[in-house]
Amino acid sequence: MDTAVLDVVVPILYIIAFALFIYGLMGLTGPKTAVRGNKIAAVGMLIAVVATLLRVQHNWILIVLGLVVGAALGVPSARQVKMTAMPQMVALFNGVGGGAVALIAWSEFRTSGGFLDTATYVVVASLFAAIVGSVSFWGSLIAFGKLQEILPSRPMGLGRAQQAVNVLLLVAAVACAVVAGLGGSSQLWIVLVLVLAAVLGVMVVLPIGGADMPVVISLLNALTGLSAAAAGLALDNTAMIVAGMIVGASGSILTNQMAVAMNRTIPAIVAGGFGGTAIAASDDGVERTVRSTSASDAAIQMAYASQVIVVPGYGMAVAQAQHAVKDMAKLLEAKGVEVKYAIHPVAGRMPGHMNVLLAEADVAYEALKEMDEINDEFARTDVTLVIGANDVTNPAARNDPSSPIHGMPILNVDESRNVIVLKRSMNSGFAGIDNPLFYGERTSMLFGDAKKSVMEVTEELKAL
Repeated sequence: MDTAVLDVVVPILYIIAFALFIYGLMGLTGPKTAVRGNKIAAVGMLIAVVATLLRVQHNWILIVLGLVVGAALGVPSARQVKMTAMPQMVALFNGVGGGAVALIAWSEFRTSGGFLDTATYVVVASLFAAIVGSVSFWGSLIAFGKLQEILPSRPMGLGRAQQAVNVLLLVAAVACAVVAGLGGSSQLWIVLVLVLAAVLGVMVVLPIGGADMPVVISLLNALTGLSAAAAGLALDNTAMIVAGMIVGASGSILTNQMAVAMNRTIPAIVAGGFGGTAIAASDDGVERTVRSTSASDAAIQMAYASQVIVVPGYGMAVAQAQHAVKDMAKLLEAKGVEVKYAIHPVAGRMPGHMNVLLAEADVAYEALKEMDEINDEFARTDVTLVIGANDVTNPAARNDPSSPIHGMPILNVDESRNVIVLKRSMNSGFAGIDNPLFYGERTSMLFGDAKKSVMEVTEELKAL
């Protein structure tokens, strides 16, 4: 196509792509429009890719090869991933984006002969993309490893020396970037930038406990977006700039919202050291016992209740119990019991995790109640059914100033008249902190696989 025509067509295509990005993002604000919004944004990305390819003059073989390899790896992975593994998949895919940006920066260094005769803003943007992209890639790999339980979820660091080491790594990476930007044509400098940033990414995420990992993933996602925007600035690619800024801005907002939901600050989370150290119930010298119940007793309690609140957690996701929960709720509603679902902002492993699982089971969105909306309901609720939720129901966050999660907003499950907790065992949650709720006078434990337990309760309800 003629260059003059391309100069007109490509910007128009980019504008259309940006409009679709934003319109699609708006659709993600509600469950009824989320699927459509995702498809609209995907069409926008396709248009942006086509517009970029129109300017390609060479290397078509490498481009086609990259598209084929990417599709061959990405499509099956996305189609086969279980909902329980979605957070780590997000971390992995986000990391790949950051790694791609870091490689782009390296390529720019090579093709320009060490940024010779290159505009200052291009040099700065490229080096920023190199550092942030590398941090995001390697940090996301560590986050993936912790969520996938390849690595221990507990904090692993250097103690008090950790932050000093991180600062030194950052200073060293920036120093090498300055040398590379000022004419250090040897590729050693850009390689040092990438390596030091990689070590920094690993060292920043390793000391962070599993309970904070969802926030870390969101933060790394935002950093990937910013690095992509910087790479777009260096490449004069408007699509990368706009898409990167959208990801960076939305990721930053989400990170802040998650931190607020946990009553923590982002610097405190990045500082690490929270989560992973189990606090046993007997550490304070008080002997506690739990009261077990059966599927039959649980069914009787709920069948004669006026209101039941279901509190889903990661245990429900692991057991894939959402469909069984929907069937149980349907039976209860047929008996005149009002059933609601209490959703904590950080239940599961990422925001919206429980919403997506329940929507998959065709649970009415109106029945899903956010924490602020449902907390006043617990005191007048006959039975609360907690399915694999630990940290978000822990009353120590409200009552125990010595608890590591003190101050974190929780679901006021302990105020219910009766609480039934479905768990495999008495193991602590992802934060590694024991939950006094399990030993409460009004709490009964129904041990076993969540899906199997719910199905047993459902069968008992049918017999009533």
